[in-house]
Amino acid sequence: MNKKILVTGATGFIGSSLVKKLAASDDEIFILVRKNSDLTPLSEVLHKVHLVYGDITNRSSLDSALHGIDLVYHSAGLTYMGDKKNALLYKINVDGTRNILQASAVAGVKRVVHVSSITAVGIAFDKKPVDESVVWNFDEISLEYARTKHLSEIEVAEAIKKGLDCVIVNPAFVFGAGDLNFNAGRIIKDIYNKRLPFYPIGGICVVDVEIVSDAIITAMEKGKTGERYILGGENVTYKQLADTISRITGAPKVRLPLPFWTAKILKSALNLYKNKNRISKLFNLSMFRVASHFLYFDSSKAKRELNMRYEPHDHSIRNAYEWYRDRNML
Repeated sequence: MNKKILVTGATGFIGSSLVKKLAASDDEIFILVRKNSDLTPLSEVLHKVHLVYGDITNRSSLDSALHGIDLVYHSAGLTYMGDKKNALLYKINVDGTRNILQASAVAGVKRVVHVSSITAVGIAFDKKPVDESVVWNFDEISLEYARTKHLSEIEVAEAIKKGLDCVIVNPAFVFGAGDLNFNAGRIIKDIYNKRLPFYPIGGICVVDVEIVSDAIITAMEKGKTGERYILGGENVTYKQLADTISRITGAPKVRLPLPFWTAKILKSALNLYKNKNRISKLFNLSMFRVASHFLYFDSSKAKRELNMRYEPHDHSIRNAYEWYRDRNML
């Protein structure tokens, strides 16, 4: 029997990939949008989905949007790695999640998949990949984005206690085709345009958006209530990542490692530099502090329970680069 499915964050990078896959099914797909939402990422499937208007930060707008809905994919969230939007991060990532969960409970939704983040899992301080059981330790480097994603998972745990069926997924560093707003793709663009003369000394877990959206759909079907699933791939240092991007794009190699203590000094000097546009937007101290650690993850649970695929990181980099290149976006 066909189900009625609602997706929040449908115009985002992961959300739009998810909606395109869901729109190919026989289910009835609804996407929660605001009046001013840019629907460009979904242009090819808009004729197959229903728009419902509402805002996750406005609880009263959600009851009519969720009326009659069977399943909810909550992928809306604000990804911001600085410290200038703390109130907004909390409002969207914590209050917004609570609002969706409350409205889902009221509407009798059968299951919610909450799209969280690896920052809600933790950091591999000893470089050994961590799994879902690690105690959250991101507070040691003070990143408000990570704190709000952690708190949003606490909201999910509270909703489960009250009887709502929820599953959590934690995507890693997601590359691939369709990253219109240059989320992870910013690093490809900046290395290609020679705006990143140095690399941080940490490491990251890289995964392709297609693998992530497939695994999110499987989490709805097969995930266990209250469980979280890390959706990751290959763990690479930023040097390996930069070398891969240089090789695939033909850009010069990034040769200078930059420890965090040096980055702080350099950042002060760059603040006096007139032509700031020649340096990557990625070079903010919050981002660099995180990138000086190892966000290495063990995704074996998702491979085992969700049949998640694995591909080497250069596959995702190539997918993203070719997508940008074909659209003259670099």
